[in-house]
Amino acid sequence: MRSATVTAFDRTRIGRTFFAVSLVGLGLEHLLFTAFVAGRAPAWPTSVPGGPAWAYVSGFFIVVSGVALIVGKRARESALLLAVLIASWALLRHIPVLAGEPFLSGAWTRAGKALMLTGGALAIAASVPLAGSSGRGPLVMLTNRRALTIAGRFGLGVFLAISGIQHFMFTSFVAMLIPSWFPGNATAWAYFAGVALVCGGVGMMFPFTARLAALLSGLMVFSWFWIVHVPRTFVSVSDGIAVFEALAVSGIAFVLSGQVSRRRCG
Repeated sequence: MRSATVTAFDRTRIGRTFFAVSLVGLGLEHLLFTAFVAGRAPAWPTSVPGGPAWAYVSGFFIVVSGVALIVGKRARESALLLAVLIASWALLRHIPVLAGEPFLSGAWTRAGKALMLTGGALAIAASVPLAGSSGRGPLVMLTNRRALTIAGRFGLGVFLAISGIQHFMFTSFVAMLIPSWFPGNATAWAYFAGVALVCGGVGMMFPFTARLAALLSGLMVFSWFWIVHVPRTFVSVSDGIAVFEALAVSGIAFVLSGQVSRRRCG
């Protein structure tokens, strides 16, 4: 029992670190690209002034949130505010865009990333020890670890399932991302990755499979972080963002695997 608890703690700590580093990277990219990068938010309305200022302010806050998670100061509050920020400026703004796009098109990928980061930030907040009151009334959601963790499982699970299905819809594109030196057939690996993502996403939805699904998904995506995303960091702006998104996915998954197993171990 003790060994399992220590292992869960380690996964949670590693996952939080991965997520924090990804936030610092995404926040700096806000400043570099002068855009709201986290959650792939729709472009700033051209008729409204202040786009660059918003990119700098939001980017600075996201970097500060990452640093807060690393040093453990105001980490829970930072994660909760981050979830509100990404949900309001990225996730909610994707919804009207999806209404005019084909089902599971690229717009769904971007919306899925916003959902993943929003839910992930809530799961990260749940992983930070809470001092003081357990919360009352409308604030109970902000202090309820189980509710925040479920939100994280849902956000990551939906994103993984969407991504997995898209591997079968856009197989040639996915196969192109696999390095030429990697053994085996790239198309076969694209199909395998699609199946694994769907299984991981669906498994995240059920309490009795969530821990294993989160752990295996975290390991899988972390391997892709090195094999696929790091070598492509400077290929395009999208690839430069994706490298930090992959690290965030892996971090969220590790945190979820630690949180679920910790509750089971009591």
